[in-house]
Amino acid sequence: MNDLVRQHTALGDSDLEWLHLLVSEWQLLSDLSFADLVLWVPTLDGTRYVSVAQMRPNTGPTSYQDDMVGHLVPRGRRPLLDAALDEGRIVREGDPEWREEVPVRVESIPVRREGRVLGVIARNTNLLTVRTPSRLELTYLQSASDLAQMIAAGSFPFPGQQVDMDASPRVGDGLIRLDADGVVQYASPNALSAYHRLGFSADLVGHHLGRTTAELAPSRGPVDEALAKVASGWAPREFEIEGEEGSIQLRAIPLKPKGTRIGSLVLLRDVTELRRRERELITKDATIREIHHRVKNNLQTVAALLRLQARRIDSDSGREALEEAVRRVGSIAIVHETLSQNLDERVEFDEIADRVLAMVAEISPGVVTGRRTGRFGILDAEVATPLSMVLTEVLQNALEHGFSQGDTGTVEVSAVRGGTTKDARLLITVTDDGVGLPEGFDPKRAGNLGLQIVRTLVEGELSGSFDMVPAPGRGTRVVLDIPVTTDK
Repeated sequence: MNDLVRQHTALGDSDLEWLHLLVSEWQLLSDLSFADLVLWVPTLDGTRYVSVAQMRPNTGPTSYQDDMVGHLVPRGRRPLLDAALDEGRIVREGDPEWREEVPVRVESIPVRREGRVLGVIARNTNLLTVRTPSRLELTYLQSASDLAQMIAAGSFPFPGQQVDMDASPRVGDGLIRLDADGVVQYASPNALSAYHRLGFSADLVGHHLGRTTAELAPSRGPVDEALAKVASGWAPREFEIEGEEGSIQLRAIPLKPKGTRIGSLVLLRDVTELRRRERELITKDATIREIHHRVKNNLQTVAALLRLQARRIDSDSGREALEEAVRRVGSIAIVHETLSQNLDERVEFDEIADRVLAMVAEISPGVVTGRRTGRFGILDAEVATPLSMVLTEVLQNALEHGFSQGDTGTVEVSAVRGGTTKDARLLITVTDDGVGLPEGFDPKRAGNLGLQIVRTLVEGELSGSFDMVPAPGRGTRVVLDIPVTTDK
């Protein structure tokens, strides 16, 4: 719509914003009218109209099989559009039009803002299935007529009341029509069912909706007074009440077709099951976070026991083996600590990589600076856990075997994500400027426990590849290539 309005019309940004507000609300008018809506705006030179938006009803058959957005028609071809634009009134005169052997009643509603007519809504009703209307349909049509008059007067939509139509109640979910005093004149079957779910067993017609709703709500005191006023439809508001047996979401729309409030329209939806599922998800998320928290605590306890055991061993090799185990357990604990703070099973791995780098750097025999370049990004838990261990082993190997006591140097961890959506890859490079690899060293045959762990995790758990080669100039470079899912 932005492109069509700016390309073909003289409307400014504030006018365009008003049209967006209208389009966000007009599903309501379409459903109440059982009619298609097409928004026509006069072109810059005033000789044509351009259709900038279209809406089909959820409550009846469509009058347009084709998409009308972007169509241009010359002024004079559709007299109802001309009359509504020039005279600023709703135009209903004329016989039905025939479109593909379907009779269609056409009406034109001027769209007014601050005294100016910006465009015209063509309301097109398919008459092929017309029959004697029920009380529900009569209420729908009367409410649609009131809203159309408010649009023509520039009082609907309500400024500053942007509505999320995906989350708000729709006409078919439940509808209540109130008079000027807030007394129910009509309630649709779905609306009655929703209030019965809250514990109201009688017919709503004749009851004051605000007071009835406040009595069903569990709260008492000043909140009841505010709830009663809102539920009476005095102002355009959305709210939700939760009783012992259910929850309903309501939206109040004051009706002022001639500038004076004659009543209100209340749309409502039974959201009992939706709220129940949300509570279950919240409970599930809390349980998962608690499990990760406890796993982290248990791993830290294991690491502490291993550390105590290492202090009591006289053998240097045994002490070093236990200290390596402490670091391995610690790297897994870092992942679970991060997962315990998230709502899903995905983690921002950059923070984990930095903490692993800092943890392993403490064992360096020399003065070695560690740094990270690039971003790992968000990883699934099943990737983050083995990858943290792999990174720990690779860094530990680089520091222990690449540098001697008193040496200075650098270890750099680089991460690059690439590939297509279906074949995303994470390329990790760990480069040090230490002594380098021994002559004839083959990483795929080396018996070092750390390298065995790396090979097993990378090739088995991560379905990736691992290689260790001499770095350009001096030192060693380890390259890890693993598949990952793309960020959501």
